[in-house]
Amino acid sequence: MSNTVSSSERMFLCFLIYMLLLQPHYNIYMKVAVVGATGLVGSTMLQILAERNFPVTELIPVASERSVGTTVTYKGKEYPVVSADTAIAMKPAIALFSAGGSVSLELAPKFAAAGCRVIDNSSAWRMKEGIKLVVPEVNGDALTAEDMIIANPNCSTIQMVMVLQPLHKKYSIKRVVVSTYQSVTGTGQKAIKEMMDQRGGGTENTVYPHRIDMNIIPHIDVFQDNGYTKEEIKMVQETCKIMGDDNIRVTATTVRVPVRGGHSESVNIEFNKDFEEADVKELLSHSKGVTVVDDPSKNLYPTPLHAEGKDEVFVGRIRRDHSQANTLNCWIVSDNLRKGAATNAVQIAQYLLDKGWVK
Repeated sequence: MSNTVSSSERMFLCFLIYMLLLQPHYNIYMKVAVVGATGLVGSTMLQILAERNFPVTELIPVASERSVGTTVTYKGKEYPVVSADTAIAMKPAIALFSAGGSVSLELAPKFAAAGCRVIDNSSAWRMKEGIKLVVPEVNGDALTAEDMIIANPNCSTIQMVMVLQPLHKKYSIKRVVVSTYQSVTGTGQKAIKEMMDQRGGGTENTVYPHRIDMNIIPHIDVFQDNGYTKEEIKMVQETCKIMGDDNIRVTATTVRVPVRGGHSESVNIEFNKDFEEADVKELLSHSKGVTVVDDPSKNLYPTPLHAEGKDEVFVGRIRRDHSQANTLNCWIVSDNLRKGAATNAVQIAQYLLDKGWVK
């Protein structure tokens, strides 16, 4: 048998080497902590890490002291829940946080000081000076190798800016009026249980100020002195920060509805430039992470049930507002536990990984 390597074989070997060099160089000892692993968003983070085959070689589930010693399941294997101090000592490369604002304010700097990249899903860091507020498809390029604490935006803001950003680039947004229809999963497991108990005939309401089943509550988060809730103010401030334009005027009304999963939004957008409806649909249909579902003749438009379990942001009911020049109405729906929280956080982690910033 000849030991001579043919020119075609040499070319193939060179191609293989070239392709290997193009691949991201992942740390083979990728320790990933999930802080708040036993909650709704935390468990969804675990699910999405598994679905996307994120290179986790050692999972570190973290929760409150009362949960330490219990287990969570990841890829068919049981992992013990540990305390934050134990997790920090284990030196994870990335920590996905979904444990509430006060916990994040206390623990995120400690994880970061240990060399861990923190992606936080609470409101604690979103508007802090020097902290990036990121939706990868919109402003992922704002991230740098120096960012150790990164904020995940509010669920309702994420799905809205996914639609607004491509439109802003082409038509220049002047003003946004948004009304949200937010599911009870945005509040957590206790809210789901309370709604289902009420659906079965229960009368207790401790999670919300009023019964949620068979009702609608125009009240999410705490009312402020100006009459708006903190949730509404978040949508205003976060939209401008993510899109990098403080000139966009935003006003919001946020509403809790008796839906188990998925947030919906009615959005009215005034542009500085005129548009054609067909061009808007074409633009959005080619926007990464956005799916247009808009055929009223066939009763096709996004619904929370349609969006549940999916990572896309769905938009429909796209139509001109004839009461005002250069203005568009649309309907935006997304799974608030996935793209609105967990998926977006994992996408940020993947971005850091692909850049080679995670060691």
